[in-house]
Amino acid sequence: MGFAIGRLDGIPVDEADVLNRAQERIGHRFRDPQLLLTALTHSSISDSRLASNERLEFLGDAVLGIVTCEELYSRFESWLEGDLTKVKSVVVSRRVCAEVADATGLTECLILGNGIDKGEELPTSIRAAVFEAVVGAMYLDGGLEPVKRFVVNAVARHIDECSSSEHQDNYKSILQQMAQRWLSASPRYEQLDEQGPDHSKCFEVCVVLNGDRFPSAWGPSKKDAEQKAAQRALEALRASGRINGNSGGA
Repeated sequence: MGFAIGRLDGIPVDEADVLNRAQERIGHRFRDPQLLLTALTHSSISDSRLASNERLEFLGDAVLGIVTCEELYSRFESWLEGDLTKVKSVVVSRRVCAEVADATGLTECLILGNGIDKGEELPTSIRAAVFEAVVGAMYLDGGLEPVKRFVVNAVARHIDECSSSEHQDNYKSILQQMAQRWLSASPRYEQLDEQGPDHSKCFEVCVVLNGDRFPSAWGPSKKDAEQKAAQRALEALRASGRINGNSGGA
């Protein structure tokens, strides 16, 4: 079903059509369509910068940050602050915001001045700004819940890609995520042996999970041995069918 906004005093027909298309694409019907019109209006065509989407972009940036942080906090329960921050910084970056604006069709709904060549790809900053401005407008119009639905769906692919890349070699983190998800348990690392002189020791470590001891691994440091042991435990768990998936975010 469409999100017809009806006739709007002072808004030309072509801009009303843009508002209808934008509402269709973001899945939210505005109680105050003027908010959406402002979010889509670039400063190149507005009478003043106060009438453009710059203030809503400022607000939307903050709202986007809190929604993304909450999603990452809930999804990756065993990640530390540093890991969460790395993924968040990518997801809310201008590059990703611009890509989301393109994917959701908001870039096409931008209301631009004649001085901007619409035949060429718009700068990343302009495309990112319209996404953030629409997020800010949605927040003012309907609160946080519609924003969460829109944002989480819009950035889901980017979260998956970034989290997978961030942890593709961190077998301990992946094992922690998968064990909690599929087995409701946390792995424990047990040192079995160490060999060599003090300046060149090797360590043997194994994973213990729900009382099961998995194949051990050697490494030049305890950290390296634990990573290898986690990898072996993951391989054994997948082979047995006790867990599925490839990463903690799967």
